[in-house]
Amino acid sequence: MGKLKIGWAERDITYRKMINLPGHLAYHFPRDGVHDPLTTTALVLENGEDIAIFLSVDGMALRAFALDEIRAKVLEKNPEIDVWKIIANTTHAHTGPSYDHEIPGKLNIERLCKLGYSEETIRAVAEYEEGASLFNYVDNGDIEIGDGDDSREYFTDLASDAICEAYANRKYGGFSYGYGYAVVGHSRRAVYFDDLSKRPGVERNARTAVHGHAMMYGDTTDPQFSHYEAGADHFVNILFTFDENDKLNGAVINVPCPSQCSEGMNMLTADYWCDVKRELRAKYGNIPILPQCAAAGDLSPHMMHYKKAFDRRLNLKFGEETDPQQNEIQNRELKNRRDIAERICWAFDEVLSWAKKDIRRDITLKHETKLLQLDPRLITDEEYKLAVDMLADYEQREQTATSDDPYFRLVELSNYPASIIRLKHVIHRYNNQSPDKKVAAEVHAVRVDDMAFATNTFELYMDFMHRIQARSPFGQTFVVQLCGMTLRGGETYICTQRAFENKGYSTSMYDNLASVKGGQDLVEGTLEMLNKIHEN
Repeated sequence: MGKLKIGWAERDITYRKMINLPGHLAYHFPRDGVHDPLTTTALVLENGEDIAIFLSVDGMALRAFALDEIRAKVLEKNPEIDVWKIIANTTHAHTGPSYDHEIPGKLNIERLCKLGYSEETIRAVAEYEEGASLFNYVDNGDIEIGDGDDSREYFTDLASDAICEAYANRKYGGFSYGYGYAVVGHSRRAVYFDDLSKRPGVERNARTAVHGHAMMYGDTTDPQFSHYEAGADHFVNILFTFDENDKLNGAVINVPCPSQCSEGMNMLTADYWCDVKRELRAKYGNIPILPQCAAAGDLSPHMMHYKKAFDRRLNLKFGEETDPQQNEIQNRELKNRRDIAERICWAFDEVLSWAKKDIRRDITLKHETKLLQLDPRLITDEEYKLAVDMLADYEQREQTATSDDPYFRLVELSNYPASIIRLKHVIHRYNNQSPDKKVAAEVHAVRVDDMAFATNTFELYMDFMHRIQARSPFGQTFVVQLCGMTLRGGETYICTQRAFENKGYSTSMYDNLASVKGGQDLVEGTLEMLNKIHEN
């Protein structure tokens, strides 16, 4: 136990060049510029015995080398910082730029070797990822675009600066925590009485999913619609920090829903987290807010039924005025963002009203990091044959585009190579897989007195979070998904057994490196870590 020190810092990471948005399956660019800024926020908690360094990023995911490059740059800038105690999560906004490795030679191998990786390992992963980049498959014509390497260099400079500044800013203070309620996420998987793959004229296997009884964002007006596959989670977990005079000076807000209201927008945006920060800062001053996405692999902020009532609610509440730059759907979702922000901020106010009665300054802080080995999701012989046949079909097709607009032609022309890349991933996995070849996943467990954080690198289905929270020895456990995918891999979804059986996007051969059993391996491994830091 020791006196708590707290450090905060924030950076604007808005990348101003035209850049691929990897939340879409083909090339998609922020053609219309910036709707609102993207930020990264750093928080350091330290008590003289251990340290936890949190970094939140407005964006889709930190793939491949981004987190490792942040760690390497922090190590260069301040060697006294334990870079393996850095936890970096993304809000999973589909409207953030690519940080992928795309151009050979841009990777700083010498820098990454300082983290302990061998040059052979770094080059092997780099070659595989470079070959999977759309940037290398599509002629961008006369459109000037930035690449993921340049974007990553820009971002990792700023993120490492933020961490170093937060570390330097450490001052004695206090913390409190609690939970409230806000309806943000909804199940996004519709289940049908019939098997969709058996419907007349339906392509059994698309480039995004193998059809079954479930469909992401499926039509709920379909006469065969049965139910949603899962429920939702309306908990909002919040950690507050205070200065030496008990004044609020920052907060971590953990919500089980990706920030994807505006996922189809042709602009860079932090989505509903921008609205949340704006609302809170209007009331509490310019305090740093660190958003976290809890397990939400099967959840989203989109309503799939009750749509007429939804539209009426938003129009009566916020008026029918629209943004001329956005289409009807995006204008609806901009209002939805405001609606969500109000609910999160109401929860924030309610929790703060009673949590501030329990501000703690002398705390127990323990941080455990482990590389868990999870059961792999194997590609079957049938799936392999399907991928080989589809790849042969796609490679024979002529790339065509119907639009005369250079931007939309580029988007159209990227569909074929995007499909080819996904199929090649499946074939590569089949040729290199083994039941004994586990999926390595970096996991952090952090104790802050009688609450805890538990992280994972996946888009994790909600059920796994509930299993962790229900059995956790701590009174409150913040589960955080998409926490930094390093050279060891471990990205993509982990789905439940019922989802695996229902099929559809996020459960098929394209989407899961770890199996359903691997998800339970993650649960058990995380609980073992939580129990260890609770008992010692």
